[in-house]
Amino acid sequence: MSNKPIKMNKLRQIIRLYSQGTGTKRIHAMVSTSRNTIKKYIRIWQTLGISYEEFNAKSDSELAVIFTTPVARISSAPRMQILQGLLPDYCKRLKRKGVTREHLHEEYIKKHSDGYGRSHFNNAIMVYLQLSRSVMHIEHKAGDKMYIDFAGKKLFVIGNDNIRQDVEVFVAILGCSQLTYVEAVASQKKEDLITACENALRYFAGVPEAIVPDNLRS
Repeated sequence: MSNKPIKMNKLRQIIRLYSQGTGTKRIHAMVSTSRNTIKKYIRIWQTLGISYEEFNAKSDSELAVIFTTPVARISSAPRMQILQGLLPDYCKRLKRKGVTREHLHEEYIKKHSDGYGRSHFNNAIMVYLQLSRSVMHIEHKAGDKMYIDFAGKKLFVIGNDNIRQDVEVFVAILGCSQLTYVEAVASQKKEDLITACENALRYFAGVPEAIVPDNLRS
């Protein structure tokens, strides 16, 4: 059986049909999902001990976290509700520099000593981010655009003189093929940017219709 998480619209169909008295064989034919997968999610729903109305009132992000949790841990509904309430703030804070999932889990456990372990905590964050992130799909034409930017965090190199030198990380990517070029440069100044772009074009062995920067200081 595939470990790929089920889509929430399909999960809702399965539970709705089963709650209406439809058998798993018929559900399999209607939603094009394996009977083993159908039985798995029905068992989880039954373990939760909630009505169909309560199930259907939950958001996709809530259902995703609940139904990707091992059955043995699902019965602790209060723990799940507490974690669900914390996820929006945790995911917002993850965008800040220096904030990691490990730090957030440590903070969570200090306040909730009976809370979930790191593995489930990380999975809950991953599922929440996947479902709450709006994705815009852009069609790229071959040879149309090269996107350029500098990575947010500086790196450093050690020269032959053993002196540490901070460097900026220049990144160029072709929109259609996603072919990527990365180079460490001395600064984000115009001359370094131009040289890095030239090197990227040589690497790609071609010139796009446009070079698109992302709010570069240079």
